[in-house]
Amino acid sequence: MQPKRPKKNNPLWFIGAAGAFLLTQGKLLLTLLKFGKFGGVFISMLVSIGAYAIIFPWSFAIGFVLLILVHEMGHVIAAKQKGLPVSAPMFIPFVGAFISMKRHPRDAVTEAYMAMGGPVLGTVGALAVFGAAVYWDHPLLYRLALVGFLINLFNLLPIHPLDGGRIVTAVSRWLWLVGLVGGLVLIIYNFNIILFIIWAMFAYDLYKKYVSHRKNGGEKRAMAASFLIPAEPLIEQGYLIPGEEHKRELDFVTYSDLEGQQFVHVYWDGLNFKGTIPLMQQSLIHRTHVTRLERIQKEDGLHLMIHCQVDYDPYINDKYYEVPSAARWKYGIAYFALAGFLFAMMSLVHKVGNI
Repeated sequence: MQPKRPKKNNPLWFIGAAGAFLLTQGKLLLTLLKFGKFGGVFISMLVSIGAYAIIFPWSFAIGFVLLILVHEMGHVIAAKQKGLPVSAPMFIPFVGAFISMKRHPRDAVTEAYMAMGGPVLGTVGALAVFGAAVYWDHPLLYRLALVGFLINLFNLLPIHPLDGGRIVTAVSRWLWLVGLVGGLVLIIYNFNIILFIIWAMFAYDLYKKYVSHRKNGGEKRAMAASFLIPAEPLIEQGYLIPGEEHKRELDFVTYSDLEGQQFVHVYWDGLNFKGTIPLMQQSLIHRTHVTRLERIQKEDGLHLMIHCQVDYDPYINDKYYEVPSAARWKYGIAYFALAGFLFAMMSLVHKVGNI
């Protein structure tokens, strides 16, 4: 009979210790993270771990969320390399996680590079778990490795907003049609509510881009912004403060900086007001206007909250999808090679781990 390995060499010891710390020190963590930049990330991770632990063991829930974190950090790193400002990852139980972009990429190659970062680093993370599973020969780690490979393979489906749908923008947009049909086949063969929601959003987005846009001449959008200004100085200078239901058109000037970020600068001479509204993407501005006013009494006096709205059409840059042939081949080979590798690794995990 072989002697048992010391407890400290068991990977479950580390996972269990991490879980126990998160549970027992939850209040302390919330206090420490309250003012931290990444406090929301850890809090959302804790919520997701707790949600998954309702169905799965704590050790699996913690490992699963950490694998998602590694995947999302791949996107963050790739975005930073391209100079794109993005938020930290936020977790949604039973959906996954996401990062929000403060500015969209300016070309399909940049979008593909950022999208590729998630599956690449996520695959590295799953490989690390698989290596640990082989070393310790532990069923839990084999299951986590399998799920890690599956997460990244699923994200390579050529469906927006999944990573694959963004990567193929630099390969061929015809692959979106493959994703549309293939996704529907997967739903019919093995219905999954999350996949159905993603597929429905993707189908509607394609309809807007290639059907509705041609019929209606573009998609009308609006962006709201609010500005709080002190009212007492305006009253003292003789300015008339309009009522809360007041609506009016505003003069504006729009411009873009060297990095492609577009701003809308609005003016209201009647209140000596100026405000700047950043847009997420290049757009054609139709008008800017006040939708509502709100009077707020604070300790330092009366303030006026000006609610504004910018009506615009997204600017469709035909050059966005102009990708050099070398880049198309590079991303195409990388995309299909990674998908094939992930599928092969899932088969290997099944064989080695007897899952």
